[in-house]
Amino acid sequence: MKRNPLETLLGAVVLVVAAMFLLFAYSIADLKAVTGYEVKATFLKVGGLERGSDVRISGIDVGTVTGQALNPETFQALVTMSIEPNVVLPVDTQATIVSDGLLGGKYVNLVPGRAQEHIVAGGVIAKTQDFQSLEDLVGQIIFLATNTDTKSGAVPAPASAAPQ
Repeated sequence: MKRNPLETLLGAVVLVVAAMFLLFAYSIADLKAVTGYEVKATFLKVGGLERGSDVRISGIDVGTVTGQALNPETFQALVTMSIEPNVVLPVDTQATIVSDGLLGGKYVNLVPGRAQEHIVAGGVIAKTQDFQSLEDLVGQIIFLATNTDTKSGAVPAPASAAPQ
């Protein structure tokens, strides 16, 4: 089988262009972890939050999830985050795990409070809201729609107080 030098040259050009696209995609993707100070937050459920997920304030990336662990005493998820050093969080900051669209990944959304004191490195965010999955929300809607007693405004009487 005879090899054509033009085919070999064209194959090399394709490989170089593919390498350039990979390098460009890697530089744009911003895959490096944020280095800064560490804070922790406790959640009842994290709903698919992964190590390396974003930590955002007002939609702006300010940190990275660096780890997750299960607290063996409370059985809650302990999420560790690295926050940029120039972002100083008040002690009344609230952390919520939210979804980035229907098919998107999960991230931690921080809502800073107005306290004058700040969370120190290694500190804990006390106010948290757990992840609300789509299934949970649909279940709540179905429960509200099918609960006829709340539509009429009547409060159901306890079973022990029913007339005999």
